[in-house]
This record gives sequence, C-alpha cells and structure tokens, in this order.
Amino acid sequence: MLSGSLKLLSMSVELEMQGVVKRFGDLVANDHIDLSVQGGEIRALVGENGAGKTTLMRILFGLYRPDEGEIWIRGEKIEFNSPSDAIARRIGMVHQHFMLFEDLTVIENIIYGMEPRKWGFVDRKTAHQQVEALAQRYGFQIKLDAKLSTLSVGERQRVEIVKTLYRGADILILDEPTAVLTPQERDELFNVLRELSDQGKTIILITHKLREVMELSHSATVLRSGKVMGSVRTDQTSIEELARMMVGREVFLKAEKPSVNPGEVVFKMHDVSLYEDHSRALLQSVSFDVRGGEIVGLAGVAGNGQAELVDVLMGFRQASAGQIFLGSEDVTRLNVGPRREKGISYIPEDRYRRGLAITASVAENLAMGFQEQGPISKRGVINQHALELWANNLIQEYDIRTNDISEMAGNLSGGNLQKMVVAREFSHRAQFILANQPTRGVDIGATEFIHQQLIRRRSAGDGILLISADLSEVMMLSDRILVIFGGKIIASVQVDEADEQQLGLYMAGSPQTSEPATAE
Repeated sequence: MLSGSLKLLSMSVELEMQGVVKRFGDLVANDHIDLSVQGGEIRALVGENGAGKTTLMRILFGLYRPDEGEIWIRGEKIEFNSPSDAIARRIGMVHQHFMLFEDLTVIENIIYGMEPRKWGFVDRKTAHQQVEALAQRYGFQIKLDAKLSTLSVGERQRVEIVKTLYRGADILILDEPTAVLTPQERDELFNVLRELSDQGKTIILITHKLREVMELSHSATVLRSGKVMGSVRTDQTSIEELARMMVGREVFLKAEKPSVNPGEVVFKMHDVSLYEDHSRALLQSVSFDVRGGEIVGLAGVAGNGQAELVDVLMGFRQASAGQIFLGSEDVTRLNVGPRREKGISYIPEDRYRRGLAITASVAENLAMGFQEQGPISKRGVINQHALELWANNLIQEYDIRTNDISEMAGNLSGGNLQKMVVAREFSHRAQFILANQPTRGVDIGATEFIHQQLIRRRSAGDGILLISADLSEVMMLSDRILVIFGGKIIASVQVDEADEQQLGLYMAGSPQTSEPATAE
C-alpha cells in the first residue's frame, strides 16, 4: 500500500477547525466539526453526497462564513471574510470546475490578478522567470505560452495547481481532482502531490474514490450527515472500513456479474458521422453493436464525442451519414419519442436537464414519458389510483427516500433523484438501455444500488451501453469496452483482456491495436 510509504516531514499542526457549524435554513451542513491537519500531510476528506465536505472546505477558503466555531492557522486564530483573506494566509483551492480563462495563455492565467509590474506595465520577463522557477522546483511540465484552449484536462489541472502555488499557498485544497483524468494523468497528479507533500505542503483532498484515498493519503477524515464519523490513518484501515463509516452499513464495492451468453444484436450503429456546419466532423464513421445480455462500456476523456454520440443515438440530433438500428429496424430518421416507444430506455448524464421535472411530483416523474401507456393510462386518460399504486411500488422496490408520492421532486437528494430516473427507465420493458454517467453525483450507497440494477437488467437479457467518466466503473461492469477519441471509436477490448494503463493510452489518443469495434 503506497500510503504506508509516505512520511510526514512535520509533526506540527498546520490548521485546526474547532466546532465548526454551518446552516442553510433548516439544513445543518456542518455540525460541530473538528479537524486537525499536520504540516506536510495529505488528508483525504471523504463522505457521501451532502455529507458536508465541500461546505467545510469552502469555509476554510473563505467562500462561506461559519455560523459557529473557530479556525486556527499555524497556531493563530483567523476569521476569513473572503477568499482573498484565505489566500493571504497561504491557502489555495483547486476547484472541481477549473477557474481559468480559455482565451488567455498559461502564463497569463497563472499570474492573473498578481502580475509583476515594472514602470506600471506587466513585467512579462519577470513573470516567466518566477513561474519557470516554480514549475522546475516542483517538477511540473507546462507550456507557458500555449493558449489554455489547446491544453488537455490534465495539463489544465497542473496550471491550476501552479497558479495556486504562485500565490504562495502552503495549504492546498483539491476538490475531486481526478474526476476527468486518464489513469496516466491521475498517476502524474499523484506524483506531483507526493512531491508537494515531501516539500512540506499540506494537502486536503476531497474525493469519493476510496482506492485513491488508500493509495495517496496519509490519513482520512470521514463525514456523514454533516458530522465527523472519525479520522484514521490510511495504513491502519481498509476501503471496506472507510465505506462502512461513510454509509453506516456494509457496502459491496465490487459488483458480481453472473455468466450470461450474449444474444442477438439489439442495437447497432453503422458508419455514423456527424458534421458541424457541413465541415467539422464531431463523429467520424462510428460503428459498433450491443447484444442482448451484455454491457458495452464506452470510455474516453470528456469532450471526445460522447455527448454527440448520445444525441445522435437518442434522436436529439440527426446523423449526417450512416445508419442506426434497434434490433433489425432502421430508426435512423426517427426522433426521441418514437425511438423510446420502440424499446430504448435512457438514463441521461444530466438528470435535471433531460431526466426530471423538479417542480413536478415524485409520482408524475415516475410516470413521465410513459403516462399514456398501461397500466397508468387507459385510452389516453390517466388512472389516478393506478398511478399512485405504480409510484408506491417503484418507491419501495428502488428504495427512493421521499415523504410522499405527491412531494415535489426537487426536495429529494441527488442520489434519490437518480434512483427515481433509474426506477422509471427500468420499469418498462426495453431491449436496449443507454446509461450515460448513471452514478455521476451520487454517493457510494446509491452507486452500489444502481450497479446492481444494471447487472439485473443484463441478466434479464437487455443490451446496455454504459458511458462513464469513471474508468474503474466501466471496467467493473462491462463485458466489452470501446474507447472514443476525437469522435472516433479507436479501440474495442474484451474486459478480461482490459488493462487500465493500456486503456488510458487509448483514451489519450494512442492508435488502435485491438480487435474491431463491432462483433458482426
């Protein structure tokens, strides 16, 4: 275990948060939280969605003011009124969504707001010297004069970290830093963080990926429902114990897939392309199929054509070329409604934009899209008693935590909203399921449940296309993995032959060396 080899250079306490309370109306997001972190330590802050992790770190960074409690930095009691106060105390935060300017160069992004000046003008020579020295000191490889828009996600993240260090940060907060990285980029980031720790920087890592907690951190603090469940050294605990502290029960972290012999092809794309303004190719000759009783995973770094593939697959946009089949039927020219009627279930990436009506009731959301079908409706008229029975059965079967079926959907937590989408889409017979980021933004307990439901539908003979930014999820659930890069399917690998490092190379654009994407 790599965490066991990490050694703290300092035994002095760098920061303390004592009795911190933060309320949002009746919601207590942080409930008398105590946190103590040593200098040079990598501390993981873990917990389910809504546990209070990000709120606590936003307090430390000056974005929120606590309602109660104290913050001590290097033995001095501090009150922050803004992030500027935190930066002045050498605290930096790398947000999950980068705070960078696309049209500026790397050096311009790094020095923005803190430009060295000479005779009233920005001193670019001094800026280059300072940033180059900083990058060299910590082993960063960055292109200072490149436009940010030309950089990969991993390169942008390094820019964010250098920007934070340029502002003098000794305490770095990173919020879900590996969410969109390839395995290689993740490993490079971990090496950087270990080097920063070795040089005395204190790092707080907000994450839900417990394997990364065990690999990288010295210790972990677990939050649940706004309270601290405990702080443990990672070389003295296990993934299972951390998960149990997070959820309050035993969690099965590895999905068990029974053996299934794939059946007939239930979905097929053949030579599908999509062009923007009849020139730029967003999808290029995409061909693959999905058989009944198999999960085909689609892996790739965000922005490589996944969104366009979903739009064309579902009928939100028409393909510029190629054909799309559901079973043996050509559905290329059909739009969303008819495709769903013919047997496509769809779990969207953004449940708020495409999956739900948050001002409608729980019952209405559970019927949405199927409200004119039996048993909910008869001759186009909704049977209220049948709707209530339908909704209550799904709430019980899928363990959706709600006060009542008439409750407004927007009152439910993110995990329960996602389970509501899954319940609706899985409650009707569909030969093909498109699951796009099905566990994004949900906690470990809801993730476990959704994985079980996907495997259940696979065992029932449905074909599933799983699109996920979490490569470990793709590798765990899939029978076959496709890799998309630049709008092309560049690799297809059987899961028992899949290697994380090789998949990462494909995701970064390495050429195809494996079998064809289709299984015709």
